[in-house]
Amino acid sequence: MASYLIGDIQGCDAPLGRLLAHIGFSPSRDTLYLLGDLVNRGPASAAVLRRLMGYGDAARCLLGNHDLSLLAVAHGHRAPHRNDTMDDILRSPDREAMLEWLRHRSMALQAQGILLVHGGVLPQWDVAQTMSLAGEVETVLRGPDLPAFLARMWGNLPDRWNDALTGADRWRVIVNALTRLRFCTPDGVMDLKASGGLDQAPPGMLAWFDVPGRRTAGATIAFGHWSTLGYLRRPDLISLDTGCVWGGCLSALRLAEDGGHELIQEQCEQAQAPGE
Repeated sequence: MASYLIGDIQGCDAPLGRLLAHIGFSPSRDTLYLLGDLVNRGPASAAVLRRLMGYGDAARCLLGNHDLSLLAVAHGHRAPHRNDTMDDILRSPDREAMLEWLRHRSMALQAQGILLVHGGVLPQWDVAQTMSLAGEVETVLRGPDLPAFLARMWGNLPDRWNDALTGADRWRVIVNALTRLRFCTPDGVMDLKASGGLDQAPPGMLAWFDVPGRRTAGATIAFGHWSTLGYLRRPDLISLDTGCVWGGCLSALRLAEDGGHELIQEQCEQAQAPGE
């Protein structure tokens, strides 16, 4: 039995297939933890979803901002971006099965003591609160109010957490933190536009994981979403978006019980201009 964390696939099914062959993945024996952005910008989003659906419980997937965007476009609550490549899903005869499967994926997971998110964690949240807030959004995504939720999900405000937030504002902050966060102020005001590396932080901003006194300090967190950051490994941090769709690699990290994790990478043939 082996467990693997895998970074952003973004519709790149061919390198995913090569990566899984490289590690000798068997769905009857092994478990994949995919850190979100399963679809979009790559050439084969539908193939990625069909592959992962076929693995059943052996593929445990997070939702990223591109996955939520697909749901919003499919329900008519967001216009497709000019660079979107999701038509193979939207025009597919098994479209509804793929969308139904997607809405039942997770906003946060835990594996072998590691907290898994797509984007980031606000400094006010500890691990337990992060999982609880992720569960709130998962309940809405899986329930009858999905269309209304998607209609009000987009936007950059409120730009900070407050325990008193309710309804759409509360869910929007949770979604933005878990799927879009890169930089924030020391007191948790989010910048949701900047996408550069650590040396390109907006004035007054820090990488969310470098905020002093964040309540998840001491917990190990793995995330994707930040291709300009690339692979970053610290004792309490694992960044695994290595820009597959932008001409980089698709990365997997084998989780060893003794902490001696092994990085495995597969080069991608995609070469689009970087972006969200």
